[in-house]
Amino acid sequence: MRRTAPVVTAFVAGVLVTISFFFNEQKTLIGSVQTEILNWVTIIFGFALTLGVVSITRVNFNKIKRRQEGWFYSLLVLVSVFIMAIPSILSSSWSPLFGRAEGSIYDWIWVRFSEPMMATMFAMLAFYIASAAYRAFRARSAEATLLLVTALLVMLWRIPMGEWLLKQMHTSLPDWINVYVMNGFNLAVQRGIIIGAALGAASMSLRIILGIERTYMGKG
Repeated sequence: MRRTAPVVTAFVAGVLVTISFFFNEQKTLIGSVQTEILNWVTIIFGFALTLGVVSITRVNFNKIKRRQEGWFYSLLVLVSVFIMAIPSILSSSWSPLFGRAEGSIYDWIWVRFSEPMMATMFAMLAFYIASAAYRAFRARSAEATLLLVTALLVMLWRIPMGEWLLKQMHTSLPDWINVYVMNGFNLAVQRGIIIGAALGAASMSLRIILGIERTYMGKG
């Protein structure tokens, strides 16, 4: 039963959502099934999120209790989770510090801590990207040289100083990069990747619906 029930549930839900996609939601009963199932998915996601909070609390609390290596970081994790979560779920009618509106505790922590940390993380990633680009974009062949030149033009185009330098070479060069490189070659490659990802997602969905793929049950 533990193996059969999840497979049957996945099969029925997958088939209903697929079929209801082709029917009018307002005029047919089967057309409204997709919305109803998606609502249930949202509810289940809420319970899964709660389970995740309970799990991360239990794991980090045990680490703090046993004074394992790095327990101080576990303490910071718990403090960060609850100091962001508790004020945000309390009603703003009780106090303007509650909720997620501007001026609340949640907003203050987000603006003062989360956003600077994210900016720092992405700023550090820029150095790793530049290092990886230096190793990857070596002009060993004609294709690699073309990739190197294109990457340099795009990186210059993305920063104000680089855009100014490109305009000194030719006034329409930044517009040319935007039209032909970003909205031309780059967009074509992105569409190819999206199509491949969509086919992969459709293939995986079909495997789950037919019960071939069962890794979501914790089994290979």
